Amino acid sequence: MRLLPSGSAALLVELDGLDDVLALYAALSAEPPHGVVDVVPAARTVLLMTDPAVTTLDAVADAVRATTPRPDAQAVGDRIELPVHYDGADLAEAAELLGLTPEGLVERHTGAEWTVAFCGFAPGFGYLTQPGEQWDVPRRASPRTKVPPGSVALAGEFSGVYPRESPGGWQLIGRTDVAVFDLHREPAALLRPGTRVRFVVAGR
Repeated sequence: MRLLPSGSAALLVELDGLDDVLALYAALSAEPPHGVVDVVPAARTVLLMTDPAVTTLDAVADAVRATTPRPDAQAVGDRIELPVHYDGADLAEAAELLGLTPEGLVERHTGAEWTVAFCGFAPGFGYLTQPGEQWDVPRRASPRTKVPPGSVALAGEFSGVYPRESPGGWQLIGRTDVAVFDLHREPAALLRPGTRVRFVVAGR
């Protein structure tokens, strides 16, 4: 674990991997150090935003070092279902990369609950992991310049849903009609850290 200041009001904690991130995030979310106003996980880091009026970065760093990570903590966020049309342009290729048939990939993708580990890339984009499953899907050799909103995709150990049209290099396996990000809704983002997601077949 390495702790670094990020500006004058935030502390960045670098960790070895996602499991370490989720364990520390679970502990810090349950009991934030005094003066911490937000805890933001990412793939290899946890960012702690502080209120400089009530704490210092040194005090927060000491509190982080004294925190016991919670590797067995269960996700406590909302649970939602996302119907997916499994007709993505890369479904067959992604299945082959995993040694599966397309039907087998769909069965595996829908077979267990996913959890949003962290958010990034674009507003409303959640990086979902499936505990107990070892996904390892390479990104496309040539990223697309435009990925339609609602596209459901795989890359590395993650699944995700593109909230809006954007460039992207993930393998597209399907699409959902559910808007995962809507500024006119509260909350705007459906997929927030801790949210549990069950993908279900919506048909082709």
